[in-house]
Amino acid sequence: MLPSFVLSLREGLEAALIIGIVLGALHKIHRPDLRPLVWQGAGVAVLVSLLAGFGLTLLGAEFEGRGEYIFEGVTMVLAALLLTWMIFWVSRQHRHLAQTLDTGVRRAALQSSNSALFLLAFFAVVREGIELAVFLFAARLATDGLQTVVGATLGLISAIVLGWLFFHSATRLNLRHFFRVSNLLLMFFAAGLVAHGAHEFIEAGLLPAGIANLWDLNFILDENSFLGQLAAVLFGYNANPTLTEVVVYLGYFIVLGIAARLTLTPKSPQRADTT
Repeated sequence: MLPSFVLSLREGLEAALIIGIVLGALHKIHRPDLRPLVWQGAGVAVLVSLLAGFGLTLLGAEFEGRGEYIFEGVTMVLAALLLTWMIFWVSRQHRHLAQTLDTGVRRAALQSSNSALFLLAFFAVVREGIELAVFLFAARLATDGLQTVVGATLGLISAIVLGWLFFHSATRLNLRHFFRVSNLLLMFFAAGLVAHGAHEFIEAGLLPAGIANLWDLNFILDENSFLGQLAAVLFGYNANPTLTEVVVYLGYFIVLGIAARLTLTPKSPQRADTT
């Protein structure tokens, strides 16, 4: 339940912030008459996201045996890649999000057609919604379906409350700290998804297991216990993993570290040539 809660809280809060920024921009330019277009765009985006989630569920039900292993493995790896991209995107762009949306709202308000503002709200929210649908579907493959639904519901409700507090409370939420902590949790979750995906590919015969049971830590933390299941879903814990799963899990963090160093490390200004 915790992974789906964190995912829904993170994506829901981003969507709530986007809607709040757009509505705030309309307030600044004295165009409250355009607010219904924002809510209409957001509403259609939510509907499309729900349909995407149902579509993934129906598609997954069509596979059996080896095809099911492959489909689940691909879904988990795809979700991990999307999750990683989201982490990097937020780290690089979140500080400029308000300014970008404010500019987009002003341009859309000046156009004679009202579709521009509708599309702005729609595409801003549908990206978060479809990402969340993929993440929750992948989380459901690794845990109980009911727990995923409950966690997602609580996460979205919390996101709405926090979004309202952010724009109506005198005390501002520390969003930078929130996204930093959630980024760390989601990195481990993404690594676990990659490892789970590798396990499905091993079951399908697409990857070699290497050493079947590299170690067995069930006597310390049973993976079937509550804490073991929580660690498995949240951090990708496996009490008796194969060599391939361990290599993939650690390899994810190595690649993540290299990518972070190449893309997130600020470039030092070049010194002017004084000769």
